[in-house]
Amino acid sequence: MKQQETRKVYFPETTPPESHSRSGDAQQAESIYYREMATTVEIVSRQQWGAAAPKQVPEKFSCAQRVIIHHTDTPSCSSRSECVSRVASIQRGHMTEKKWDDIGYNFLVAADGTVFEGRGWGAVGAHAKGNNHDSLGIAFLGNFKSEAPSCEALASVKQLLQSGVSQGFIKPQFGLCGHRDVGDTECPGAKLYGVLQQLKST
Repeated sequence: MKQQETRKVYFPETTPPESHSRSGDAQQAESIYYREMATTVEIVSRQQWGAAAPKQVPEKFSCAQRVIIHHTDTPSCSSRSECVSRVASIQRGHMTEKKWDDIGYNFLVAADGTVFEGRGWGAVGAHAKGNNHDSLGIAFLGNFKSEAPSCEALASVKQLLQSGVSQGFIKPQFGLCGHRDVGDTECPGAKLYGVLQQLKST
């Protein structure tokens, strides 16, 4: 079987100056800004990590109002193959044990900064009960109760959020919170929760 190449997706490093207008000129200027500031972040598609097909097509929403950060509360992974196996295992657990239609998160990120596609952009997830209808769920692979997230993972998630805003998948003035803010849980762990605001800093 032919080996697939890892897809590269371009994400902006910083957000552009705010504009009070969405004229054609403003949109063109923003497009040029993002192209000039672009950096590469690896994203592994569902096909590439061997995702099972969802039981049914997920509901969609046009633009996320909030981003909810999670940790997977699993052992961390250090190699690409190990992380692929971890993501696939998480999907199996969500679909077989929890009886969900698919993996619950929209995206997952490994310690080396690699982003894995979960349900993806615009899909209603199953990551925060009662709060899925207008939110994007992003999970850091690992347990962050006592271990701090890596700089690479934080940088990738920050860039992912900026990309979502630039493409219209996330509201520019989106809310950012941890799972514990909307549910009775310790997720995403004290060490990750303590640095969440870094994901919105410029």
